[in-house]
Amino acid sequence: MSQRIVAALQEIKAELKALELWSPVPPSPEALASTAPFCCDTMPFEHWLQFVLLPRMQALLDGGHPLPEKVGILPMAEETLAKYPQDTRLLLYWIGRFDACFQTD
Repeated sequence: MSQRIVAALQEIKAELKALELWSPVPPSPEALASTAPFCCDTMPFEHWLQFVLLPRMQALLDGGHPLPEKVGILPMAEETLAKYPQDTRLLLYWIGRFDACFQTD
């Protein structure tokens, strides 16, 4: 499972860069401290992917820590990315693949 997770995370990162949604500037510590789901009150969704999801998942994997039992990012991604001018279908695909890594049914 972890190889599939790593692959999906790498593809999400690559697609963010391909869509020019990758930011060279991290959000402020205050923005990162948000308790809202996906930090939706302090940063764009793509920043949450880049600066919260990707590093936290990598830290869990690198440290051998338990992974979340369930992940459901795709609905938020679909809602948010639908408003973007870029063709985000491939990014949505990889987010869906990432979510699927945690499905137990």
